[in-house]
Amino acid sequence: MNTNADINPGAAGMDTTTDVHVESSDSVAAAITAFRNGDPVLVHDFTDREGETDIIYPAHAVDADAIAHLRNDAGGLICTAVSDAVATTLELPFLEDVFEHPAAADHELGYDSRSSFSLPVNHRETFTGITDDDRATTIQRLGTVAAAAAAGEYTAEDFAAEFRTPGHVNILRGAPGLLTDRRGHTELGLALADAADCAPAVVVCEMLDDTTGNATAPADAETYAAENNIVFIHGAALVEELSED
Repeated sequence: MNTNADINPGAAGMDTTTDVHVESSDSVAAAITAFRNGDPVLVHDFTDREGETDIIYPAHAVDADAIAHLRNDAGGLICTAVSDAVATTLELPFLEDVFEHPAAADHELGYDSRSSFSLPVNHRETFTGITDDDRATTIQRLGTVAAAAAAGEYTAEDFAAEFRTPGHVNILRGAPGLLTDRRGHTELGLALADAADCAPAVVVCEMLDDTTGNATAPADAETYAAENNIVFIHGAALVEELSED
């Protein structure tokens, strides 16, 4: 389980506001409104962390068209992040804690103290699990389940009856204190969901550049956002407005 000792280079104690200019509170409000309306938001984390821009959706709003949008216009791994409280209720482990293969030893990361990855799942009503419809089904249900689990109305046994692993939707487990503990896209998205009064489940997908094969440059991501009428925001702005420390 993540603790305050697991704080990453972009977490509490570092002046992340020097990474980029911090947008006004109006920009954060626009991101919250978009999320509340079920629209995606582009979030760039920090240049001294992953240095990536993710397209982030509230999980309940993801349909087959949204999956197509993510794989065509983002291109990274489509994951669903849930809060630590939901993951605890559903008994979702950190994946590195349950692997016994030697490859899981000394799991060092260049950008953080640990990975957020938990179980990869498919909903039991899907077929292969990888199609746009199948992944949308799995993700929509994860959004509904997260809300029910947060309300104490859904158990680990319920989860096992409804989902199977391995599957094609990777679940990410948020840090307990969100932006106080860790400042990855997992926590930035979940903090945004909390501010928008959405269920504690969000979909994140990294934007990749077709020419370089690397992460899309922030300026290019911002241009894409403007051209497609999508809110773009830097993680530093979300930390400034939504962090509890």
